Amino acid sequence: MSNLRFLTAGESHGPSLTAILEGMIAGLPLRADDIDRDLARRQVAYGAGGRMKIEKDSVRITAGIAAGLTTGAPISLEVPNLDYKSWAEKDIPPMTIPRPGHADLTGAIKYGYRDLRLALERASARETTMRVAAGAICRKYLAQFGIAVGGYVTSIGEVEAALPTGMPYAERFAAAEENDVRCPDAAAVEPMRQAIWDAMQAKDTLGGVFEVVILGAPPGLGSHVHFDRKLDARLAAAMLSIQAMKGVEIGTAFANARLRGTQVHDEIVLGEDGALQRKTNRAGGLEGGVTTGEPIVLRIAMKPISTTLTPLMSVDLATGEPAPTKYERSDFSAVPRAVVIGEAMAAWVIAGALLEKLGGDSLEEQLPRFAALRRSRLADVPMNGAAWRFGYEG
Repeated sequence: MSNLRFLTAGESHGPSLTAILEGMIAGLPLRADDIDRDLARRQVAYGAGGRMKIEKDSVRITAGIAAGLTTGAPISLEVPNLDYKSWAEKDIPPMTIPRPGHADLTGAIKYGYRDLRLALERASARETTMRVAAGAICRKYLAQFGIAVGGYVTSIGEVEAALPTGMPYAERFAAAEENDVRCPDAAAVEPMRQAIWDAMQAKDTLGGVFEVVILGAPPGLGSHVHFDRKLDARLAAAMLSIQAMKGVEIGTAFANARLRGTQVHDEIVLGEDGALQRKTNRAGGLEGGVTTGEPIVLRIAMKPISTTLTPLMSVDLATGEPAPTKYERSDFSAVPRAVVIGEAMAAWVIAGALLEKLGGDSLEEQLPRFAALRRSRLADVPMNGAAWRFGYEG
């Protein structure tokens, strides 16, 4: 497994959020602006709740950087919670009615909490602020090798985008950033906004689907030899670790499941200069847990947010009586904001896989190693063309 890992700490309404990213090489240029850019993107979207009008997320780098370059030591990041001032001297009322779909009840069962807010505070998607911060560093690292990560919304509720198959991914990324639902299909933007508005008027929430795409990743990242080194498994796990994510497909996986093999697998052809190319990319850039060199395409399903203005029935754990849930401030649809979080988690996984592949401790060491990697070219995979035996004894 990758030596690149990060930890986050902090509560939704506590004084601050913290992350420590361990395993990043030395010599990577890094400023707070590189991180704040993605933090700002995470906050802006139609359907966001009132909390985002309060917070103005900006990171403070407190360790791991010297003279604008990473040192190879753990990188420490902090983002203050501006809303904490409203909670610092407040007597917090008891919370005893678990909300369906949240970690309220399961957290209390797991840890023996006597108040459900203890689960809420840590399970909150406010934690993703620090995922985005750590992911922004990984994005900056990947950019040194020409690897880009982007994303966009493909559906909200029942409204689906109609994206031309020939529309380049870079154009999709750019078009998505031009509107507040992060959809590259201009014709779908207003219907998506209307769907969110309708949910707001109904005091309800909406989920949806978004795609995260990695461009420029070289072939050969990941491994087929151990289950926990398969890159598709690691990417899927990273996506499902995000709050409210309930499904992931790689490439056109679910459509592929309805077809025959000859209609699914990406045929290999010999292109110019001996390049081994895929005629299609239905595998989503991964075969056998290893990158092919094609774009890595992830599609993630997000459930509607569990906190709804319209109460759902539950049980008051203090009395044992049926009781309606009480509303906690939340988004009406967080799908557009989730795109940025998905990008961050994908960047972290790919950065970890690239660090494994290249080895070394500094960017200076890694750049020539990246240039020397085997590519998907006929000359890079010479075959012996001779019979052989396993040769095991006994």
